[in-house]
Amino acid sequence: QWFPKHYNYSTIKWLRDDWHCDIVRAAMAVEWDGYLSHPDMEQSKIETVVHAAIDLGMYVIIDWHDHHANRNVEAAKKFFGEMARKFNLFPNVIYELFNEPEKIGWADSIKPYHEAVIAEIRKYDKRNLIICGTPTWSQDVDVAAENPIKGENIAYTLHYYAATHKQWLRDKMVNALNKGIPIFVTEYGLCEASGDGPIDFEESVKWWNLMDEYKISYCNWAIYDKKESAAALLPVANALGGWKVEDLTPSGRLVRSKLRGEPLIKP
Repeated sequence: QWFPKHYNYSTIKWLRDDWHCDIVRAAMAVEWDGYLSHPDMEQSKIETVVHAAIDLGMYVIIDWHDHHANRNVEAAKKFFGEMARKFNLFPNVIYELFNEPEKIGWADSIKPYHEAVIAEIRKYDKRNLIICGTPTWSQDVDVAAENPIKGENIAYTLHYYAATHKQWLRDKMVNALNKGIPIFVTEYGLCEASGDGPIDFEESVKWWNLMDEYKISYCNWAIYDKKESAAALLPVANALGGWKVEDLTPSGRLVRSKLRGEPLIKP
């Protein structure tokens, strides 16, 4: 895991109490020294977050954070099968099956992967929400809308970074919504898609307003302290929460203000 020090009860409680978060996304590294290399260790980190969210009365997304999940079908089935067996009694647990598919086809690659993993989850958990990644780094929700997955409580992922993804992607989102599929923005940033670069305040506000209009849920990337624009925390921030405003990056301050219903001030 890239920044596991924040995967703890105290941080999640602080996000609930101070930031007014009602959901956290537990991103699990899969490739590059992740779950495929040491599954027990990575799964344990995710379960820590899930148990904390359950105790704190928050929603939690279990995120298979992989760009090539279609190559790792059996590993994903094993992992999500175990998660469904453990957490099927808790309706606040959400399964996100494929973070960001790259430029691969929906009908021939992504959809069959989702169907295989969904079938495994539904052996143990008949009702909890399942979120499915969409083509081109989870941008082509309109493609998924043309050929949706059969089943109940299934939604589709859209990801955006406000300085890169502008009106054209908002149009794709509305188009998909008009075709009848539910969308969940499981990852967004205020900066460029690289995770760095300038924050685009105006585009960020446009995205927030549109998502609020359509009652779309969203999770910001991310609670970590790497030196890049998407990070919410500065290196001085305590790994256990309790942050002052001075411990937050411009992105962190703006996201916190949004969640708290405070006036949004351009950085």
